[in-house]
Amino acid sequence: MMQNISAWMDIQSLLMTVLSAMTIVTTIVMGLLIYSRFKMSVKETAISNAESRIESTVDQVNNELRNMRQICNAVNYNIVQEYDISDQEFSRQFSLLYEVNNDKLQSMALYDSDGKIIAAEPVATREKNQKVTEQDWYKSATDEIENIHISTPHIQDLFGNETYQYNWVVSLSSLVDMNHGDTPDSGVLLVDMKYSMIEEVLDNLNEAAGETYYYLCTDDGEILYHPRKAEIDRGFFTEDSSTAAGYADGTYEISVNGVKSNIVVNSLSYTGWKLVGVVPEGVQTASINKFRYYIIATAIILLMMLFVVNKIMAKKISKPILKLDESVKSYETGEKTEIYIGGASEIRHLAYSVQNSYKQIEQLMEEIIRQQNKRRKSEMDALQSQINPHFLYNTLESITWMVEANKNEEAVFMISELAKLLRISLSKGKTVIRISEELQHSKSYMNIQQIRYKDRFQVEFLIDKNVEECCTVKLVVQPLLENAIYYGVGNMDEDEGGKIIVRGEQKGNDIFLSVEDNGMGMSREVVDNLLTNSEKVPKHGSGVGLINVHTRIQLMFGKEYGLKIYSEPDEGTKAVIHIPAIPYSEEKRGELENQNRKRERVEDEKK
Repeated sequence: MMQNISAWMDIQSLLMTVLSAMTIVTTIVMGLLIYSRFKMSVKETAISNAESRIESTVDQVNNELRNMRQICNAVNYNIVQEYDISDQEFSRQFSLLYEVNNDKLQSMALYDSDGKIIAAEPVATREKNQKVTEQDWYKSATDEIENIHISTPHIQDLFGNETYQYNWVVSLSSLVDMNHGDTPDSGVLLVDMKYSMIEEVLDNLNEAAGETYYYLCTDDGEILYHPRKAEIDRGFFTEDSSTAAGYADGTYEISVNGVKSNIVVNSLSYTGWKLVGVVPEGVQTASINKFRYYIIATAIILLMMLFVVNKIMAKKISKPILKLDESVKSYETGEKTEIYIGGASEIRHLAYSVQNSYKQIEQLMEEIIRQQNKRRKSEMDALQSQINPHFLYNTLESITWMVEANKNEEAVFMISELAKLLRISLSKGKTVIRISEELQHSKSYMNIQQIRYKDRFQVEFLIDKNVEECCTVKLVVQPLLENAIYYGVGNMDEDEGGKIIVRGEQKGNDIFLSVEDNGMGMSREVVDNLLTNSEKVPKHGSGVGLINVHTRIQLMFGKEYGLKIYSEPDEGTKAVIHIPAIPYSEEKRGELENQNRKRERVEDEKK
């Protein structure tokens, strides 16, 4: 039977290996196919986008140039040839046409055959030492008289202005016939188009293009516009525009700056300029990354298929192990469930071993808890027992002295207060009592001390009524009063006005009991050690020390509660007890004390 099981397990391992290998191979093949298809699609999309954007931009620029040619023709045929250049109507029409189109025009000017200016808009001062007849646009107009010539972008420096600034323009020039009285004449018409119009179109094109970029060049490769023109001028970037300029309109794959790229070339009408779009290989890679989720989705689907197969196989093969694991987890969470025993002999043997180990651990834990409870109870008893002996000895000694001195009324009062004190101290074994009982215990204690100290200090209790019926750990105020006497007002003379004030108030869900004296006070170093270092806590009288009060409060209510000390030398001391506001009842008292025992047990288990 064991051999059959072993063979069955080998078959399952083989099946799992084959399925895993097939899944991995399928994932890789599909991933490569999807990647290849995405790469091809993205490349085609990027080139198609570049082609459509270039085509649209070329149309825009051609429209602007066409409009400028129409303006140039309008000036020639409708103004220059219609009116005498010496007539005021000529000047008016010339100015009017400029005003209508000044959003597109930088300037308009008419020159005679000798290069002298006849009319110009806007009115400007002609720059000196400028020989118009030597300008390229003037030569082009006079060489080919039947065409409108369009220059490359250049700075127009013929006219001055108040700001001493010159502008980039594209100049349209043509030879025109003029009427000057009865004498016909010829001249050159200059219309300067604002280059910023073309530049703005190309800027917008590049801003929306991402890593693809577009530039404008002449048919011999001179760059007219480039988004990285400043870097090219400084030698930080190079552009092989001469190669692109040699191509006819279309799409080509070339190497740009050592990087494989695609370029799209389209020519502008009227000028022969070429708009070139460069689509780097990196643009395609970035776009492919955007489609990565397709590949990821495919891989996730395949992995989920493998997960489902593995889960089915695991249920059939590993069912006994899973049941054992579930029973162990349930046991660890605290549920008293039986450890599952089943499956193959090895699994059953493991289950028996786990079961026996848990039984032994449980027995050891129970024994440790019993020992820790005994130890903690002994510590609590020791803490509480420290409150009584020394004070009781001094009080009985005072009563003996009063009896011997025939001060019977004072002795009776002392005995009565001592009886109240002891009755509350014992409290029938209770740890939690009413605050009113704790305050009565404190008042009895102070009545005895005031007799012993012969009223050298005053005591005042300022307690809100609503706190008296709440719960507190017993014997927490009296040690603070003892500390206030021995280290505060006990050594003060009667005329120094020693005073102890006991306050009790509720703030929200918390109660604060404080003991404040106007005695000598303590340094910051002493205050810092009071609740952290029991070896440095001074002990007189009952010998409890403030650290014991702090410890007992935290053992009962938790670490967020306890005792805080505020003191300054020669300014007095204030000790504040912070406890939760819990209305007292026998049920609540029992619940708090039970919770305290459970808390002690948990802390013992952690240790």
